[in-house]
Amino acid sequence: MIENPILKGFCPDPSIIRVGEDYYIATSTFEWWPGVKIHHSKDLKHWEQIPSPLRRMSQLNMIGDPTSGGIWAPCLSYDNGKFYLIYTDVKTKKGRYYNNHNYLIETEDIYGEWSDPIYLNSTGFDPSLFHDTDGKKYLVNMRNGFKGILVQEYDPVNKCLIGEVKNIFAGTEAGYTEGPHLYHIGEWYYLIVAEGGTGYGHCVTMARSKSIWGPYQVDPGNPMLTSKEDDDAYLQKCGHADFTDTQNGEWYMVHLCARPRKGEKACVLGRETAIQKVYWNEEGWLRLANNQFEAAKFVEEPAGIEEHPFGKIEERDDFEAEELDVRYVSPRIPLDDNADLTARKGYLRLYGQESMNSLHRVTLVALRQMAVKAEAELSVEFSPRHPEQLAGLTYMYDAMNFYILGKSVSEDGKPVLTLLISDTGVITELIEPVILETDERLYLKVCTSQDGKIVDFYYSYDGNGWRQVGSSCDTYILTDEHCRGFTGAHFGMYCHDMTGLRLHADFDYFIYR
Repeated sequence: MIENPILKGFCPDPSIIRVGEDYYIATSTFEWWPGVKIHHSKDLKHWEQIPSPLRRMSQLNMIGDPTSGGIWAPCLSYDNGKFYLIYTDVKTKKGRYYNNHNYLIETEDIYGEWSDPIYLNSTGFDPSLFHDTDGKKYLVNMRNGFKGILVQEYDPVNKCLIGEVKNIFAGTEAGYTEGPHLYHIGEWYYLIVAEGGTGYGHCVTMARSKSIWGPYQVDPGNPMLTSKEDDDAYLQKCGHADFTDTQNGEWYMVHLCARPRKGEKACVLGRETAIQKVYWNEEGWLRLANNQFEAAKFVEEPAGIEEHPFGKIEERDDFEAEELDVRYVSPRIPLDDNADLTARKGYLRLYGQESMNSLHRVTLVALRQMAVKAEAELSVEFSPRHPEQLAGLTYMYDAMNFYILGKSVSEDGKPVLTLLISDTGVITELIEPVILETDERLYLKVCTSQDGKIVDFYYSYDGNGWRQVGSSCDTYILTDEHCRGFTGAHFGMYCHDMTGLRLHADFDYFIYR
């Protein structure tokens, strides 16, 4: 059986394709660099992350993008030997006006370099590229203000949109119609959209038409997937789906989901990706294999496909490789020479830039949290000379909501350990700074409780005798609900130098388990 979610921790808005015997899922990354996560599988059960497609500033510049702005709902597709990726860069998302720009990149090697972007439009987010059976291609996106689904033809030779823009679907009474994907199966054009908002009322709506331009008839059993009626469901916020067939003719659907803390509407892991087995009923509508409308935790594996597990991911990184692992992320832009693996062999050297609450240049290397009970540990060597210089371990959600356990100096130059909290942008110290016994290497650790509700911070001088820093803290400030965000909690190595001197910190190892 396949156990959900298949992509754990902050992997929302999945777009899936099959190329021969290989499956690929692209998910949103919002303000995190590099842009768009892609995971690969041979069996729909085991997944490995591969290099992200948006790895150059010529493709993407998110400096100043708001928290939970940036890359929304990418769509991955494949046609005639070429991979296509279409995505939105959201520059503002407050109040009435959303400024969001849609781009297309392409490659013949999904593991290699992708092209520079082709600008498409700015009329709405969640774009997808539809390859019709007659060879024509179409851009599909929601219209800003949730005013329907727009379709316009795309010319792949001249790499531009052509012809009239048409609004083909107004949505249902569920509202917030977004996340569109088109498919041409048999005599029908099928349109699948997300509705009900990306929270606890989320759902999957299907409609179909004999013409790409409509009119579209809504599935009489709509919504085909939702968890909005069950506050105790294991998988909640279910919606924003995409589907594919297997090489043996079975059908599967991937969708967004979340796992709130027990008894609370609080998701520290962010929104994740699950998979469901589906089938076409006699009337030609897609249905879940469990013949319900709720997502299943366990799903039957595809028939006739051999299991293909990938190598175990090591919990400890000693920074012996020439490049950082593909799972590491940083805010908004690449760190480039602000993160160095060569200056000191076996260490990650981070050069301090702006503080965590900046929307511009922040030196942070992070991993997403994938289970409610988790811990992270590191050792750091850092010799600050000004209180504006700090380095250490962070447990954070975004630029407004975070904890930092870090080394700095007091006004009189003594090395100190401090624990900071930022709650909706208000930064305070949770403890009186601890005067450190030595200015040498420091070990730092953060651990969450079994239920994920509590987090504790520790430090050590030798990596063994751990001392707790302050009291237990609540993780609620790192949830989607508190942050009003779309990402998820991360653990990371962090350094800032607000003097502009770019003082560096050396990290000997990083453990996430």
